[in-house]
Amino acid sequence: MFFRFQNVGTVASAVRPSAARLYGGEAPRLKTLRTITEMRAASREARHSGKRLGFVPTMGALHQGHLSLVRAARQATDVVAASIFVNPTQFGPNEDLAKYPRSFERDCELLEKEGVEWLFAPSVEEMYPSGAVTWVLVEELSNKLDGRSRPGHFRGVTTVVSKLFHIVAPDLAFFGQKDAAQAAIIRRMVLDLNLPVEITVCPIVREPDGLAMSSRNAYLDPEQRRRALVLHRSLTRVQELIDQGEVSATVLASHGRKEFAAEPSVRLDYFEVVNPDTLDPIEDISNGALIAVAAYIGSTRLIDNLLVKR
Repeated sequence: MFFRFQNVGTVASAVRPSAARLYGGEAPRLKTLRTITEMRAASREARHSGKRLGFVPTMGALHQGHLSLVRAARQATDVVAASIFVNPTQFGPNEDLAKYPRSFERDCELLEKEGVEWLFAPSVEEMYPSGAVTWVLVEELSNKLDGRSRPGHFRGVTTVVSKLFHIVAPDLAFFGQKDAAQAAIIRRMVLDLNLPVEITVCPIVREPDGLAMSSRNAYLDPEQRRRALVLHRSLTRVQELIDQGEVSATVLASHGRKEFAAEPSVRLDYFEVVNPDTLDPIEDISNGALIAVAAYIGSTRLIDNLLVKR
């Protein structure tokens, strides 16, 4: 029995060609668009020119994981747009909206170096008009994994992503595998609502020691940063068992959870083996699986996962 795995040890160490080299000269100048009207006009311009538009939605505080999505978009499309919008509706009342890391000027520099043509950076008021009462909710999936731990989170995600898709009108949109539950829910939303956008999910990008890159890693002090590696260790242990032929989800989850016993200061939120599309628990990984973990290091919640393909 053979499986293909997402490599939980992949790191962001490859040397990438600069956008200037890709273009054979200087990279295009990044244009920042603040209003929906401006973004729609840019999108129409791309379509009327017969160009395929790639889109990378972000909340800023960019790292190599985000930039890997930009590079994937650059390779697959003719024009790339990104967004930076810290979406308030996906944060709970006791979550980190106020302190969420923001580095707008640095982010703009990074996106320009990567050859992104348009940055959509709207205000909250632009995205959520006064009196707005409409939500987009993917039933059932939105209360699983992170949705169970963060009630209302995915309602905020799907609402803002659907808005962005209607505004930007991309041909392809790029998301990271680290947010596996989010990716599954967005794929379901696109399918159910017949949205004319193709969803591309790109591999997790990791630090050299294996920690999945995340904007929230900036919250960790050096000791917490060391403890956070238990997420990666738990997935590495599970992959070792799979390599040896183990297919029982119960056995795999048990061994993954045991890794957290060595880090009692890290509070495990969940360690689950689920169907990658439905996010429902499974008993056997022979037909593929998503092995997902979330944990709190102090007040910082981190997630990671391993995608097992048939």
